[in-house]
Amino acid sequence: MAPGEDSRMFGGLRDKLKATNLYDAKVGAIHLKNKVGKFGNLINPNHRHDEEHEKLTDEKRTRIAESHRFNSFAPERDGNKIKWYVDGRDYFHAVSVALEKAKETIYIEDWWLSPELFLRRPPYFNQEWRLDQVLKRRAEAGVKIYVIVYKEVAQAISCNSAHTKHALHALCPEGTPGHGNITVMRHPDHNVFENAGDMTFYWAHHEKFIVIDYEMAFIGGLDLCFGRWDNRQHPLADVHPAGVQNEMFPGQDFNNNRILDFQTVEDWKSNALSKADFGRMPWHDVAMCLVGDCVYDIAEHFVLRWNFVKRDKYKRSEGFDWLTMTGREGENEDLVAVQRPKHPVGEYIHHPLSPLENRSWAQQQQGTVHAQVVRSSCDWSSGILTEHSIQNAYCEVIRNAEHYVYIENQFFITATGEEQSPIHNTIGRAIVDACVKAGKAGRKFRVIIVIPAIPGFAGDLRDDAAMGTRAIMDYQFKSIHRGEHSIFGQIKAQGVDPTQHVFVFNLRSYDRLNKSPLMVEQEEKSGVKYQDVQRAQAEEIMAEGVHSTTDQKPTLGDESEKEEKERLMEQKRRFEAQRGEVGLDQETTSTDSIAHTAMLNGGKVSEQKWDGDLEDEKQNFVQEELYIHGKLLIVDDRIVICGSSNINDRSQMGLHDSELSIVMEDYNTFDSLMDGQPFKAGHHAATLRRLLWREHLGLLPAQQLDASEDPNAQPVDVCPNDIIEGREYEFVADPLSDKVWDLWTGNATTNTQIFRHLFRADPDDNIKTFDDYEAFLPRHKKFKQGHLHDPFMPADEVRQKLDQIKGHLVWMQLDFLCDAPMAEKGLQVNAYTESIYT
Repeated sequence: MAPGEDSRMFGGLRDKLKATNLYDAKVGAIHLKNKVGKFGNLINPNHRHDEEHEKLTDEKRTRIAESHRFNSFAPERDGNKIKWYVDGRDYFHAVSVALEKAKETIYIEDWWLSPELFLRRPPYFNQEWRLDQVLKRRAEAGVKIYVIVYKEVAQAISCNSAHTKHALHALCPEGTPGHGNITVMRHPDHNVFENAGDMTFYWAHHEKFIVIDYEMAFIGGLDLCFGRWDNRQHPLADVHPAGVQNEMFPGQDFNNNRILDFQTVEDWKSNALSKADFGRMPWHDVAMCLVGDCVYDIAEHFVLRWNFVKRDKYKRSEGFDWLTMTGREGENEDLVAVQRPKHPVGEYIHHPLSPLENRSWAQQQQGTVHAQVVRSSCDWSSGILTEHSIQNAYCEVIRNAEHYVYIENQFFITATGEEQSPIHNTIGRAIVDACVKAGKAGRKFRVIIVIPAIPGFAGDLRDDAAMGTRAIMDYQFKSIHRGEHSIFGQIKAQGVDPTQHVFVFNLRSYDRLNKSPLMVEQEEKSGVKYQDVQRAQAEEIMAEGVHSTTDQKPTLGDESEKEEKERLMEQKRRFEAQRGEVGLDQETTSTDSIAHTAMLNGGKVSEQKWDGDLEDEKQNFVQEELYIHGKLLIVDDRIVICGSSNINDRSQMGLHDSELSIVMEDYNTFDSLMDGQPFKAGHHAATLRRLLWREHLGLLPAQQLDASEDPNAQPVDVCPNDIIEGREYEFVADPLSDKVWDLWTGNATTNTQIFRHLFRADPDDNIKTFDDYEAFLPRHKKFKQGHLHDPFMPADEVRQKLDQIKGHLVWMQLDFLCDAPMAEKGLQVNAYTESIYT
C-alpha cells in the first residue's frame, strides 16, 4: 500500500461513519463517560487547574491581574461617561428605555430575576413595561438575549430560578417570532449525578448587571426582581379606596420579609400579606449606567461566566452556544473560558455581532470618569484562580481617605486582624488605620456607615428561626464596637477616641394605610376583603395569562385554575359594585400614602385629611425599617465604588459569592468646600453624595410615579444627572460642615425617639436582654407588627409626634442585646456553618 494510502482509506471510512447512527452512538457514549467521570472531581478539587493548558491559562490571567491596580482582571480606563441612580424608580425606568433600544444583544446577570417585574408604575397603566414583555419585544425584533441567574438551594431561598428560566423561554414559543433568541442559564448545578465534585450549596452568584449591544452597561445593587422598585419617599402603604387599578406593588411585589417572606414566586399574582393590614418593607438602593471602555470589561466578565457555565453544566446541551469575543480570540480565547472539545455541542457565536470599533466609546472618549471594574470570583464561580480585587479596592481607597468615608451597605462584617476569625476580610483594619492617622494628626475625619437595622430579613428576632439573623447581627456588633479587636477597640487602643470618628446609622420610614371607614363598609357590604381584590387585580394585569412551568407555550392551565380566576374576577366585580353605595364614587379626601410628609415641602401629618374619625385612623399608622441594599462607598467627594458586593466575607474574599463592582473617580472637578476650606470635588462623587444626604435628611421633595420626564430616570446616553440645585444642594455641599452634621445627628436622634415612643420599633438600645425584649415589645396578638404600640394614645398626639420626623435617618442601636447571647453555638451556628453568616 502506497504511503498515505491507509490514512486516506480510513479517513474516508471515518467520514462515512459520521453519517451513521453508529457514530452518533459513539459520541453519545463519550459524553456519558465524561458525565460519569465527574465523580472523579470529588478527590481532585483542583481539576480545572492541573492540566498543562490550564496552568498556562492561569499564569496568563495572573500576569494580567498583577499588571493592574487592585490585581483586577480589568485595567483602569479613562473617558467613561457614568450616571448614578438612587432607588428603583429611576433605575428601572432607565433600564426600560435602554432595553427597548437594544439592536443586537442583551446580557443580564442577576441573583434573582422576576419576569413579571413592572419597570414602570403604576402597573395597570404600564402593562407593556413589564420586564418579560420588554424582552419579548426585543427577541421578536431579532435581539439575542442571554441571561445568567443564580440557581438557588430551594430549601433555603424562595426566588425560584426555574420559574425565571421557563417563563422567559416560553415567551417566544417554537414557530413564533423570536423563538430561540432568549437563552437562560442557571448555576451552580445541584445535580449529584452530573456534578458531584463541584456542587456548591453555600455560595451564590450575586452580580447584578446588564450589557446592551456592547454600547452601554448598568451595574449596581438592584436585581430585576420583586421588592426592589421604590421612590425616594419610600411609601409603605398601597391601599386605594378610589380604585385598585392605582396600586403600585401588584402581587408578590408587595413584600415585607419581617412579616412574611416571598412565597411560591412562580405564582406571582398571589400574596398572603394583606395590604389592608400591613405596610411593605421599603427599599433603598444605588446603581450606575455607563458608556465607555469599561463596558467591554463588564461584557468580558459575562462572557467568561457564560462559557464557564457552558463548560460546567451545559457542555453537552444543544441549546447553549459558546461565546467568542473580539479582543479575546485565538490564543487568548482561553481568557474567557472558550473550549474546543473534539465533539463540541452547540455553536461558536462571535460577539459583538457588529464590529466593536463601531461603538461610540471605541471611537472617542465619552466622559470624564476614570474607572476600573473589579470582582470577587474564583474556581467554583468562574473557573479561575481566586480574585478579590473588590476587597483590595475597598481597603486601599479607605486607607488613603483624608476627610471622610461614607458607606451604604446591606451588611457590615469585617475584621481588624487575625484575631477575629472566622471573619477574614480586612476592610475593618483599613478603617482603623484611616481613623488613627487622622486622630493623631488632629484632623477632622468621619466614617459614616448606613446599614439596615436588621439584616438578612427575620421575623421576630426572639424566635429560633431568627438564629441566623442574630448571628449576622452579632458579627456586625463585634466588627464595629464589641470587644478589643473591634474597630472601636483597635482605634481606642492606639490612643484615639473612636466615638469622634465612626458613626453608624439605619433608615426607617412611616406611612398610613388608607383603609378608610368607607372602604371597610365596602368590604362588609360586598362580602369581599381588599386582599382578594388585590389578588384579582394582579391576575387581571397578567397580559398573557399564567405562565406554565415548562418551556412550552403558556396556557391558563386546568379547569380549577380557570375557575379560580373567574372567582377572583367575580369578587372584584362585587367589590366595585358597592363603590357608589358607600359613597366612594365621590372624590376621597384621604391620600393613599403620607410618606411624602417626611420629605421637603411635604406638609405635616397633622394636616393630612382622613375620611373618618381620627381615633379610627390611629390603627392605620405603620412603620418599618427602610432596607438598605446598596453596596456603595464614597470617599472624600472624589472616589465611588458601587456594585453588588456587600461588606462581609461572602462578598469580599473571592472564594465565596461572586460579585462585580466598579471603582470611579471623576476628573471633572468643581469648586466646593471641605471642613470650611476650598476643595476640588469630583462631580460624579460629590453630586451623588449630596443627593443621598438630602434624601436621608428629608431635603428633597417626594417623587411622582411617572418618571418619564425626570432626567435622573434616563440612560446615560440620553442626558446627564439632574443634580437638583438649590438651597438644600448648597447646604450639604461641605460634608464636614458643623451645620450639616448637627442636622444629620439631630434628625437621627429625633426620629429614633419618635419611632421608639410611638411604635416600639426594634432593635432598640433599651433591649439588652431577652427579658428586656419582652418588656419593651410584648408578644401579644393585640400588638400588630409595625403598628402603634399604645392604642390609647390620643390621635392628635400621634399626629403631632409624626410631624417631628424628617427624612429617614435613625441611630443604629449598638447596645441591642449586648448582655445576651445572640447566637448560641448549636446545630444552626457552629464551626461548620459560621462562614455562611460572615
